[in-house]
Parts: sequence; structure tokens; C-alpha cells
Amino acid sequence: MRPFFIENENAMSNVEKMKILIIGSGPAGYTAAIYAARAGLNPVLYTGGEPGGQLTTTNDVENFPGYPEGINGPQMMIDLQKQAERFGTKVNFGLVTSVDFSSYPLKVTVDETKVVEAESVIVATGASAKYLGIPSEQTYANKGVSACAVCDGYFYRGKEVAVVGAGDSAAEESTYLAKLCSKVHLIVRRNEMRASKIMQHRVKNTPNIEIHWNSETDEVLGDENGVNGVRIITDGKKKVIPIQGFFLAIGHKPNTDIFKGQLEMDEAGYVKVESGTTKTNVEGVFAVGDVADRVYRQAITAAGTGCMGALDAEKFLQAKELELAHS
Repeated sequence: MRPFFIENENAMSNVEKMKILIIGSGPAGYTAAIYAARAGLNPVLYTGGEPGGQLTTTNDVENFPGYPEGINGPQMMIDLQKQAERFGTKVNFGLVTSVDFSSYPLKVTVDETKVVEAESVIVATGASAKYLGIPSEQTYANKGVSACAVCDGYFYRGKEVAVVGAGDSAAEESTYLAKLCSKVHLIVRRNEMRASKIMQHRVKNTPNIEIHWNSETDEVLGDENGVNGVRIITDGKKKVIPIQGFFLAIGHKPNTDIFKGQLEMDEAGYVKVESGTTKTNVEGVFAVGDVADRVYRQAITAAGTGCMGALDAEKFLQAKELELAHS
């Protein structure tokens, strides 16, 4: 497929031009790159400020197909990058700092200085788990602290764990972990939950879930082997609960700040896409992975939508070329 840009060496020669620009380097971004590259579209991918995305903070990934012995998150991202590069993806280390989707071609600024123009853009910037902001969360990251029960709950079979949160996510994480763990301590800041009535009912009727009302996490405790307890403050009094796993379920924040005013989003900031596709409200812009998924947020679902995004972009470019040929 030939590009439909009219090249002019004397005009805007410092602007890099491409068919497909992929913003983000998690499973969604790299899968989109693999499909786009194999289609001969020469995609360019910018990694963002956290190359590899959330999986780079995960030691063991055991639920992604094709890894019977499991794989650590950083290595998996390296493998995906190599696969994308094998087919011709150009991977650039840089942070997209602003976009202009108001005219065509689509314009993106990288590291606040470099402007690139793309015939299509695949947004794969993901979402970040919200944390409490206490130092011990980072101290014991990957050593007992997790923001994904589905991802990491299996490692705590038969052990006691704690979950922080009061919404549907916390209720779902707690009931999921209760099937694997000997006991789940649910830490709730107020004297009531924000979760839906049916989810509250499930939590309260699960015998191995203990709810700690009016409680705040003071500190996650541990040693060189990882988490071994959590200190909470309940009604002004401190107490320590022995646990081996500490799960945060206080929500996620989609990484969409740079797209505000450009792409249509829901109330939480997730990019809206046309049902059954990855199409956004802007022609030529597609959203894949956790940036548009507030429900599943798994590596495998992100990769699946990455494939969809590349196929949608390919169809869009083909239609654009036909349109140009008949104009």
C-alpha cells in the first residue's frame, strides 16, 4: 500500500510521517504492531514513559497462553517487542505529550518537541492502578503487593490476604480470592460499601471474608521474604493483621489525559469505541487495550484488541487509498 502523503522535501522536512503510529508498548500496543507490520504497513511505536506497561511490574505471568511454565512480565514484553521488530516495526523510546486530531493527517507531539504526522493512530496507553500512596506499597511491589487478584491470586492459595476498597472491584476481588485463600480481610474506610447491593450480599455471605469497617491502611509490613502483615487503624486504634498478600482494589485511572478534548471518553476517562470495533469518534484513530477496557483489564484481552486495532486501521487505510484514487 503506497502512502497518500504528498512528499515535499522543502516543506516540513523535520516532520516524521508514517502510515500507522502506535502510542504505547504493552500487550495491546505490541500486538497491534505485530499485525500492522506483517501487513506491510511499517508501523512506528512510541513506548511511552513506562516501556512495557503494567506487566513490567509483574514478576510471574502464568495466565497468558503459550507459556506453560509461566514467564516474568518484563521478559514477556521484551519478547513481544522483538517479535514486533522482527516484522519491521520501528520502536522508538519517547513520550507522546500532546495530540492534534482536529485535522488530517493526524498530528502528534513527542517529548514536547518532535512533531509526527500519521495516517492512522492506535492508542494503547493503558490504565494505571490507583495506589494508597504509602511507601511500603512500593517496597513490597511484586513481593506481596498487587493490584490484580485475577493475575496474582493463584500465588496465595491457602494463605491469608487483605483487600483494600469498597466498590464493585473490591467486592469482586475479595470473592475471587476467597475461593483460593484461607481468609480474606476486606479493609473498608467507612461503615458501608459503595459496591452494588448484589456484590455486597456476596461479600457478606462469603464465610472466609472478614470486613474491617471504619478502617484505613497505616502500613504494609514485611521482610526480605515479602509481605507478612498489614497495620490498620480502626476507629482510631492500630492493629496488625498477619497476611501474605495485599491487594489494592481502589480503581484504575486510564492514561488518557493527553486525549482530553480530542477523543470521546466516559465519565471515568476511558476512551469510547464503537461496539465490536476499536474505532473512536475520530476517523483514523483506534483505541485498544486497557485504555478502552474498564471491565477485563487482562493481558490476553489487551492483546486481542491490539489485533483488532491493527485490522481496523488497515481497513481504514485501504478505504482512504481507494478514496484518493477515485478523487
